[in-house]
Amino acid sequence: MSIGPLVLRLHFYAGILVAPFLAVAALTGLAFVFSPQLDRLVYDHELRVEVGDRPARPLAEQVTAARAAHPDGDLASVVPPVVATDTTKVVFDLPELGEKQHTVYVDPYTNEVRGTLTTWFGETPLQTWLDDLHRNLHLGAVGRHYSELAASWLWVVVLGGLVLWLRRQWTGRRRLRRTVLPDLAAKVGVRRTRSWHAATGVWLAVGLLALSATGLTWSRYAGANFDVLQDGLDAHSPALRTALPGASAGGTGDGGHHEGGTTGAAAFDVSDVDRVTLLARAAGVGGKVEVSPPSEPGTAWTVAQDDPTWPYNWDRAAVDPATGAVVAHSRFAEWPVLAQLSKLGVAFHMGFLFGIANQILLAALAVGLLCVIVWAYRMWWQRRPTRADRAARLGAPPARGAWRRTHPLVAAAVLAVAAAVGWALPLLGVTLAAFLLVDLVVGGLGRRRARRAIPTSPAPAPGPEHAEPGLAGAVER
Repeated sequence: MSIGPLVLRLHFYAGILVAPFLAVAALTGLAFVFSPQLDRLVYDHELRVEVGDRPARPLAEQVTAARAAHPDGDLASVVPPVVATDTTKVVFDLPELGEKQHTVYVDPYTNEVRGTLTTWFGETPLQTWLDDLHRNLHLGAVGRHYSELAASWLWVVVLGGLVLWLRRQWTGRRRLRRTVLPDLAAKVGVRRTRSWHAATGVWLAVGLLALSATGLTWSRYAGANFDVLQDGLDAHSPALRTALPGASAGGTGDGGHHEGGTTGAAAFDVSDVDRVTLLARAAGVGGKVEVSPPSEPGTAWTVAQDDPTWPYNWDRAAVDPATGAVVAHSRFAEWPVLAQLSKLGVAFHMGFLFGIANQILLAALAVGLLCVIVWAYRMWWQRRPTRADRAARLGAPPARGAWRRTHPLVAAAVLAVAAAVGWALPLLGVTLAAFLLVDLVVGGLGRRRARRAIPTSPAPAPGPEHAEPGLAGAVER
């Protein structure tokens, strides 16, 4: 009546399905996680300046210098320096770039233009390339299936492995030690490899579950369902109302952070950028900010915090430079909890939330996951039959009949949960259904061959070596 055999078979085949995808995600994520440091090496001239012996020039002058060097496009935003050695970033929208933009880097002390890069949501070309590699392998929308498939199955593999390992180890004496530390006393072979595979998985479990959850919130299909959930709970981040008092324009959109439209239809005075920034800072919008001009007539300037490090803030203010009034204010602390968690999760997933500590943690998770996968395939290799008379030349999967050994009520509950999860995570549901179909077909063909076979000698005693052939990915037996 135990659910153990069912979990074992699911963990076994889930490992087969997702191990290659997880390995690619771990490698590409490892490449991206230290992209801020790579940026400082590759784009040092654009990003860094020597601290001048005089005060920084007004932002308006720096924007004017950037415009002179980049006459095309509409001004999208201005990002003032965070520290004294930073350049000022002046961002322009161009229709032909789509979601991407041109960012002009200006020396805040001399108004010298240090260079222009094509950026995407503030990311440099190198960071954008590494980001795309991790998200879609540079294959566009089709490539996003790989990362969503990995994130969809990762939590299943992790939880299944935990259940199997705890059932095996959480008995007798020194249970905790046996669970979290590898068995170094075991002889070289599958037992020692399994202990390294499982104990490492225990240490990685919380982090891997966090990466799975945060990755799914912005995936293609599961992310869309997450948006539906937020709609139903009214848990989206609130829009910042940018309409000026008495204006006829319906400016209710979020007017910052790459959200603003072109400014060709909205007249504004670029000299207002300094006053707007000071007014917003006085209203509590501090740290790294992004200042955006009006997106349409009758709307205000917007200033949004854009610093993903802890303590995280995403406060925004709509400012009318003519009156000096902050006409609207959105505070991150007042967001719905689900919206806050989503924003924090993205920052953690990208390695920004806790600075270098976050980067080191993600790197450790990626390397640890790769080790777990390697140990899983090593277990398959160590368990392979070596005698010529054994049928399972590629290693034996768990025996069939797991459903028949599960209590009917438990089986019904598992099916109901699987259906709900499959709806919420479509790629998980489709691939799970495909696996079940293939497994049933293979099992049916095996039984048909067995019925047609004419025995010529007594059947050998049942054992693992007589189970069906199969490949073992992330397997726990």
